[in-house]
Amino acid sequence: MLAEIKGINEECGVFGIWGHPKAAELAYYGLHALQHRGQEGAGVVVNDGSTLKVHKDLGLVNDVFKQAEFSELSGRAAIGHVRYSTQGDKSKNNVQPLLFHSQSGSMALAHNGNIMNAYQLRGELEAQGSILQTSSDTEVLAHLIKRSGKIKMEECMIDSLQKVIGAYAYLVLTEEKLYAALDPRGIRPLSIGRLGEAYVIASETCAFDMIGASFEREVLPGELITISDNGIASTRFSEQKQRKLCAMEYVYLSRPDSDLNHTNVHASRKKMGIELAKEAPVEADVVTGVPDSSISAAIGYAEQSGLPYEMGVIKNRYVGRTFIQPSQELREQGVKMKLSPVRKILEGKRVVMIDDSIVRGTTSKRIVRMLKEAGAKEVHVRIASPAITNACYYGIDMSTKEELIAANYSVEEICEVIGADSIAFLSEEGLEKAIVQAKSIHQGICTACMNGNYPVTQENEKVISYTRC
Repeated sequence: MLAEIKGINEECGVFGIWGHPKAAELAYYGLHALQHRGQEGAGVVVNDGSTLKVHKDLGLVNDVFKQAEFSELSGRAAIGHVRYSTQGDKSKNNVQPLLFHSQSGSMALAHNGNIMNAYQLRGELEAQGSILQTSSDTEVLAHLIKRSGKIKMEECMIDSLQKVIGAYAYLVLTEEKLYAALDPRGIRPLSIGRLGEAYVIASETCAFDMIGASFEREVLPGELITISDNGIASTRFSEQKQRKLCAMEYVYLSRPDSDLNHTNVHASRKKMGIELAKEAPVEADVVTGVPDSSISAAIGYAEQSGLPYEMGVIKNRYVGRTFIQPSQELREQGVKMKLSPVRKILEGKRVVMIDDSIVRGTTSKRIVRMLKEAGAKEVHVRIASPAITNACYYGIDMSTKEELIAANYSVEEICEVIGADSIAFLSEEGLEKAIVQAKSIHQGICTACMNGNYPVTQENEKVISYTRC
């Protein structure tokens, strides 16, 4: 269990645009902004007005599009996807968007999240004669749409979305329209932007900033958005329920310059640090954060505690997130290459080390040891989120309790395992104060991985091992 490197891993990021002559190029830049959400594969499907064309492959966005001829990807609409898979086949077949052709027209799908009843739906589809070409749960929706039997595409979408259970943000592109849909609880993020006369859809608002688009609003839970040359329209496929946006989007997954549900990610992380300093003060000399997602919380902790913030740990900018490496050996090497201590800052000091979360504990153990080897007299670990004690079934790579250190050890035991002088986690109340701006049906977070209160229940445990995205 403790042999695994830290791994809170987002499954995917989606980007769509309608009504711009350079749609594929803008999708390329939008995917660059979302690269942190998936680094195993990337792709774009473009609509040239009569046909859909795809360019996708395994690898980073830059690598996938290095040889791309955008003149051959001309069109005024496109959807794109960056992928991180958790299990199963990592072949090009599973790289999205998935493109399907039929006598009635073509359709491309991009998906972020996890369909919990995909195993059951897949079995039903196969029993009806469907032959699925990938091991991705995304393909299930395409078959449901084609088998719906409704006349209009919007009706087929609604009929199909009402059959899927889980957390999802979907983009669907046809020759005539672009569709976007968000699950009834709004567990995954999805926003709408404008670029001149063009409409843009993205997992995070940082993609809008990348291409110069302005934020319009979020896609609402249970909402189906339809975009065409006639403009934008909204339909509900489910009644709106209490919003349960994934708390880990704020804690770790999203970029600090993104806004989620009207809350800036950097600002919320800084507030987490402030609340953590109120709840778990300690006598120390300096505060440092583990780059990159913990820096905002470390600044907040330092400001609230009155301790100086120092860059005690430096990140090698040419090494990606450790979870990207597909094997344990490569992940281990990636951590060694990734972080370096600043000895002159740490030597002889009592250090408060702020991290966003602990999953398996191995990375925390290595960083604590690294700080002490660099001369830190004491290392007090403060985690800017509650302890993760439960598996996630909504699209994050934390699928079993056995791999979670906080599910198997007490706080005192975790402190001993990682070699810290003390450790404390932010409370659930503190986390909510930092994120939720007001009590309403539109505001709320999913903290199931921290408390086991799942907003969407899982009916079949076999979906745990099913390939997501």
